[in-house]
Amino acid sequence: MDWNVAYVWLAVALLLGLAELASGALVLLALAIAAATAALLAWLGASLTWQLIGLGLVAGVLLPVVIRVIRPRFSPPGVDYGTTGTGVEKGNEYRTLKRDFDGASGLKINGDFYRLRVADTDTTELPLGSPVIFQHFDGTEAIVTLKRPTE
Repeated sequence: MDWNVAYVWLAVALLLGLAELASGALVLLALAIAAATAALLAWLGASLTWQLIGLGLVAGVLLPVVIRVIRPRFSPPGVDYGTTGTGVEKGNEYRTLKRDFDGASGLKINGDFYRLRVADTDTTELPLGSPVIFQHFDGTEAIVTLKRPTE
C-alpha cells in the first residue's frame, strides 16, 4: 500500500465521525464530511491547495445548515434552542425546591439545581413549592421574582 495524503484525510474524517458519537451536536459530523471531501480530492490527485479549498467550501456550506436547520430538530421538545444560562429560560415559571443536605431554596432548571435569590428583596429562602418566575443568572444563582396570583 503506497503512502497517500488521502489516507490522512480519511483518518481525520473517521476520527471526527467517532468524536461526533460522543458529542451529539452534529457539528463534528459536518466537519467529518468536509474532511472526507478533502480525502476524495486528494485521491483524485488535487493539490493540497485544492484539498484545503474543498474542505473550506464544504465546511462553510454544511456548518450553517447543521447549526440553523438540522440541529434544532434534534432538541428536546419544549426547550428553546440554547443552553442553560443563555437566557432561554427567562420568563419561565418554576416551583421552589429544598436541597436535601442543607435545606437551601432553589430551582431545578434543565435537571440542575440552582440556589435562588428574589430580585426585589434579595431573599434567598422561600417555602417549598412557591411559584417563581425565572429572570436571569447571577453567577450560579438564579434570580427570580415571585409569581403574583392572578385575579
